[in-house]
Amino acid sequence: MPKAFPAEFRADVVAMARKREAPMRQLARDFGISESCLHRWVQQAEIDDGNQEGLSTKERDELRELRKRTKLLEQENYILRRAAAYLGRDSLPK
Repeated sequence: MPKAFPAEFRADVVAMARKREAPMRQLARDFGISESCLHRWVQQAEIDDGNQEGLSTKERDELRELRKRTKLLEQENYILRRAAAYLGRDSLPK
């Protein structure tokens, strides 16, 4: 899993990249991140600011949480169906 950078660090790097005072490649090298990582950060900042279409960071986080919740509910539903089948087997006529 990639190393997580603080939000303040990301914001500073994105702000510098938006000024276009130096090439992206040089900024990425200076801050010790990959060029593709910097591109993703800038693109996500553009989306979050409403300048570009896509899922904002808040929407992405909400979607991740909803997927986790859905998975948990599906697991609970599966367990309940299995328990109902197990407990109901004694009540079946022989």
